[in-house]
Amino acid sequence: MGSFGTNAYIVTCRKTQSSVLIDAPAEAHIIMDRLKNTTPKYILLTHNHMDHIGALTQLRNELKVPLAAHAADTGNLVPSPEMLLSDGDTVLVGNLKLTVLHTPGHTPGSLCFRIGRCLISGDTIFPGGPGKTGSPADFKQIIKSITSKIFVLPDDTQIYPGHGDYTVLEKEKDEFAVFASRPYDSHLCGDVLWLST
Repeated sequence: MGSFGTNAYIVTCRKTQSSVLIDAPAEAHIIMDRLKNTTPKYILLTHNHMDHIGALTQLRNELKVPLAAHAADTGNLVPSPEMLLSDGDTVLVGNLKLTVLHTPGHTPGSLCFRIGRCLISGDTIFPGGPGKTGSPADFKQIIKSITSKIFVLPDDTQIYPGHGDYTVLEKEKDEFAVFASRPYDSHLCGDVLWLST
């Protein structure tokens, strides 16, 4: 959605029709239409970059449900979120349980949300590489987040990123192993691809 092609996700419990919106990038009218026939409970943010919150004000006004984000990513959110999420927290949506993973690197407060064998990863990991980082320290941090929080999940976990198509965890682990086996510049950051960097 929007000029950056940002993904928004709606997770709905089929038994109760309770739903949660993950990220609010743009085109609020489309998101509202997709939420019809569900009962929205929360808006969850993977992080606070503009391309993920462009429609947030309008959606908060229309949905009137709590906003949840990590404390480290609340600085530009007005008004502040009603809920602060930390690593290991759970969010219940009907009979579904979303587990919160704090995965800093792209931003200090980046979050992923795990539902069974699905992971909504924001801009932490994409098909073929990590999210964009602004410094070598951030790159080291996002690698630590990916290897310690995401690569420990089952290999058949489907990863749904903040932009583009989904991927499968086993493929990303295999490509990262190639990246990790080669030397790379200690000042590496920015847009990185496992197989071509």
